Amino acid sequence: MTAYLLVLLAGALLPIQAGINGALAQYLGHPLRASLVSFLVGSLFLLLLVALSAKGPWEGIGHAPLWAWLGGLGGALYVWTIVALAPRLGALFSFALLILGQTLASLLLDHLGLLYPKHPVSPLRVLGLLLILLGVVLVRRF
Repeated sequence: MTAYLLVLLAGALLPIQAGINGALAQYLGHPLRASLVSFLVGSLFLLLLVALSAKGPWEGIGHAPLWAWLGGLGGALYVWTIVALAPRLGALFSFALLILGQTLASLLLDHLGLLYPKHPVSPLRVLGLLLILLGVVLVRRF
């Protein structure tokens, strides 16, 4: 239950973060600048957390495959896209599209067993995805 609440809280923070970063982009004159500042502040925060609670050697750092280093690129593209487009599209529509994209990619990753344990596509999972798509359409139209 605690894990569910933490993920729910993390999800709730995303549109708040997007709004804050969008405002920062106005002050800095460009969404890429705001995205960079956001990542720098986040990196400093993570550095502090690592220093306080993840002590010890970084034994596996030299063994990680190249593709494992690409997660930061996805995060940077996500932040930049949301900073640039959420102010124009609005929070609800932007995050409805985001959730649809996340759900579609998650369905495929689970089905193929890529990065996560294999969990085949089922009719009810597809129905869930279609309901999210319907939500995106309703949010856009109304």
